[in-house]
Amino acid sequence: MTDLFQKVTDSQDAFKKLASKIPGFDGYIERQNRRAADKLMRETIADRFQALWTRTSELQTDLVNEGMIVYIDDMERAAIQLRTFIDKIRTASYGYSGMFDAAKINEDELAQLYSFDQGFFLAAEEIGRALDNVEASLQDEAGLPAAIRNVTTLARETTEAFKQRSEIITGSGE
Repeated sequence: MTDLFQKVTDSQDAFKKLASKIPGFDGYIERQNRRAADKLMRETIADRFQALWTRTSELQTDLVNEGMIVYIDDMERAAIQLRTFIDKIRTASYGYSGMFDAAKINEDELAQLYSFDQGFFLAAEEIGRALDNVEASLQDEAGLPAAIRNVTTLARETTEAFKQRSEIITGSGE
């Protein structure tokens, strides 16, 4: 995957490039670029998890069609965890607060947020594989409960891990 921060930096308009030459303003531009990269990163993560949520809903339909209604509630728990994560990541604080906000985020913290968010792509892949397992288990009902529990656990762990992101912003996890 390309570096989103570099993508944002490379696409700066002429004014920002000129203004970055002004002493003291360069750091502001750098933070603005990181903020834009942070937003792009979160939107991309949310989109990936939205696809997983959609797939989870489709698997619920498959469960109904196969007459496995007893597993619908368990699969709904996974769907709720995914939806919770999607909502949190879409509405998360930006990686950089405004110039006059009380809580400022420095560039090191921004880089830490950026690296932290990249880990959510790995989580999406893992949940995708767990959903593959649920789909395969539709043919073998014996493994289905464990497969559904795995998806639910991974989704819950991802939502819980998201709390660490806000701790970076607030500094409450130190």
